[in-house]
Amino acid sequence: MSGMKEIEVLVEKGILVGVNIQSNSNFNYSMVELAELAKALNVEVVGTVTQNLDRVTPSHYVGTGKIEEIKRFYDESGANLVIFNDELSPSQIRNLERDLDSKVIDRTMLILDIFERRAKTREAKMQVELAQLQYMLPRLVGLHASLSRQGGSTGGGFRNRGAGETKLELDRRKIEDQIAKLRKDLEVVKEQRETQRKQRKKNEVPVVSLVGYTNAGKSTIMNQLLQKLGQDNNKQVFEKDMLFATLETSVRNIELEDNKSFLLTDTVGFVSKLPHHLVKAFRSTLEEAKNSDLLLHVVDVSNEEYQFMMDVTNNTLKDIEVIDVPTIYVYNKSDQANVNYPLVSGNNIWISAKEASGLDQLLEMIRQRIFSNYTKCKMLIPFDRGDIVSYLNASATVFSTEYDENGTLLMVEIKESDYKKYEEYVLS
Repeated sequence: MSGMKEIEVLVEKGILVGVNIQSNSNFNYSMVELAELAKALNVEVVGTVTQNLDRVTPSHYVGTGKIEEIKRFYDESGANLVIFNDELSPSQIRNLERDLDSKVIDRTMLILDIFERRAKTREAKMQVELAQLQYMLPRLVGLHASLSRQGGSTGGGFRNRGAGETKLELDRRKIEDQIAKLRKDLEVVKEQRETQRKQRKKNEVPVVSLVGYTNAGKSTIMNQLLQKLGQDNNKQVFEKDMLFATLETSVRNIELEDNKSFLLTDTVGFVSKLPHHLVKAFRSTLEEAKNSDLLLHVVDVSNEEYQFMMDVTNNTLKDIEVIDVPTIYVYNKSDQANVNYPLVSGNNIWISAKEASGLDQLLEMIRQRIFSNYTKCKMLIPFDRGDIVSYLNASATVFSTEYDENGTLLMVEIKESDYKKYEEYVLS
């Protein structure tokens, strides 16, 4: 019996609250997504309260008359948490917790906590902590007042201690010092990343970046391409059907059969109302996309809100100044969308990564775009320059090799820089 009681204590039961401002057509989906975010933290959603308003109420977010309805629902449902669908101001949190006599969190807090749990690398952990501290700083007064609720009577399925107990013990000065330290540390990581990028540019390795909404299938595409090309299983990245399954930027070298290769990077997924602090904190990671030669914008075409998800992704990319990068739109999960696949149309491709259907066509599209500066030519290499022949066999596509009295005749496809470097040996 004691075991049963313990399990009961660990369950967080939440009520979701949202305000539909000026009949926003995406409001219903944002509430569905809020429930998914809560589920990602093992919160059991026991009910939803919504309200249509022209603008949010400055003091309480919802209209003051709605407070009574939420309070009644909260008491009747046995909930121990109220989750709001937007970022709340410090005074709104304070007023709501006082009038509802309950623990209140907003969408931003929810996302920050998911990121805290998913962060594995030192860099990701630092980025999340920076975002949490920046979120907390203006809210210290309200959060101090609600410390008893943050600790909560529940055992804590929701464990937002990042913006909860432990950090609330810090005073403002300590938090500001910690923010400064984290920024400095992340600057060092950013410089290292910049050095790696410069090295890639120097080596002329094209970079292709996967971008898109969370859970669109980016990691699955990366894994399926690695598997298709027979590359080591230990290069596989984590994939799971859940929001923000992976936060780390994965970079894999994709080796093609004809001695061509490119780097494929997988960045953190986007979501609507992604907290501003989080975007800023993850900026250097997200800038992988900015320095790419090609973007693969992965879309879950089976979701009826996929157009909205594409808009969110495009707007977030604009926020981090990712503009004018050539893009292929990869409509994934086509097997669940009742559409023809695999299908290519211009810069669009419909595939099913899970079924590995459409990968050949996708690779061909990538090839056409990132290797367009390759030249096919005939070369005559003198016998005393065997080093060039060895280099071309290792680094270019050699279609044929013949010998005559003057040297080795090669029919090759080479990148522009190699063409210029060995132009004196080109026959036609």
